[in-house]
Amino acid sequence: MVITAVIVMVILNKTVLIKHPELIGEPEVAKWYRVTPEGTKSSDGSEWHGLIRIGTENKVVVYFFGGGVSINGYTSRRGTEFFATTAKVQDFVASGGIGSNAKDNPFKDWTFLVLPYASGDFHSGTGEYHYTEGGKEKIVYHNGYNNYSAFMDTVKPYVGQPDTLLVTGFSAGGFATSLLADDVIDRFPSAKNTTICVDSSLLLYDGWHETATDLWQSPVEISNRLTGNNLVLDSLTALYNKRGDSIKILFDCSYRDDTLQEYQAFIRMGKMEKSKENGDLFQNDLNEMVRSLQENIPGIGIYIWNYNEDPKTHNTQHTIISSNVFDKLEEGVSVADWIYAAVNGDVQSHGLELLGK
Repeated sequence: MVITAVIVMVILNKTVLIKHPELIGEPEVAKWYRVTPEGTKSSDGSEWHGLIRIGTENKVVVYFFGGGVSINGYTSRRGTEFFATTAKVQDFVASGGIGSNAKDNPFKDWTFLVLPYASGDFHSGTGEYHYTEGGKEKIVYHNGYNNYSAFMDTVKPYVGQPDTLLVTGFSAGGFATSLLADDVIDRFPSAKNTTICVDSSLLLYDGWHETATDLWQSPVEISNRLTGNNLVLDSLTALYNKRGDSIKILFDCSYRDDTLQEYQAFIRMGKMEKSKENGDLFQNDLNEMVRSLQENIPGIGIYIWNYNEDPKTHNTQHTIISSNVFDKLEEGVSVADWIYAAVNGDVQSHGLELLGK
């Protein structure tokens, strides 16, 4: 029992118990810091913070974390059943995967600006959801855009004038990448080399525009892009139509994502559920999405991957850039290799055969 307790504590100390120091004064190179702008908050009203690590190269990664979503009043009231409601225990995620200092990480010397996720609104909201429970008024803060904007304003002076920009995120952070990439690009006009990478973000919902407008209260320049049932497709198409070939756009996903299919089941029938049948539906939806992305965005890079496949359902792991980004999953190429090649002008596609294409 003692040995087990020690092992558990070692694991906790390397993960959820990690808490980076608050940035005071000038940051040291290669050291992680918290930045807590005044007035920012998680959905439960607790403190929200971003993370920064200054690199030695004049290149910046803006990195959005994931953690579920709220699409209506029911999901907002149910909180942690559907999305992360506090940013308190997310610091450890930043130093894994694409943010790690692993010697084979081509981004290890870049500056990282990290947005933990605790707002249920794909980092895009400015609103509050009020309801009454047990005779008491409660508030859910869908303040993701407010948090993002305040953080970016605060850290911008430490970053200088980067020549290269990568905007990326996983799961809800991938949705955020599609929604906020245009805003991020405007904040770094010096960056002439810009790459956008959405990791594991596909949910079909006819009410995205109403959710963004009424629940999240996203800025109109964000919500006005949402005209169909595929938020990422709408957002990336609008981004390409505005920016054209001045940027590179990437999309990756596991071909039978076990978490996205679960949320899609809730949207479709009101019940969170994983199954082979739901995996089949997701695979079909992903096939259609990839086809539409390729039609709407000439030159887009696609990486479809298979990892941790369940032998019975064939459903696969959700997200890659925060964990297995260096594993050579398809055609001897890792997702990190794929992203870095695009940054350097070589936009590729891998794994399309998993969709039967």
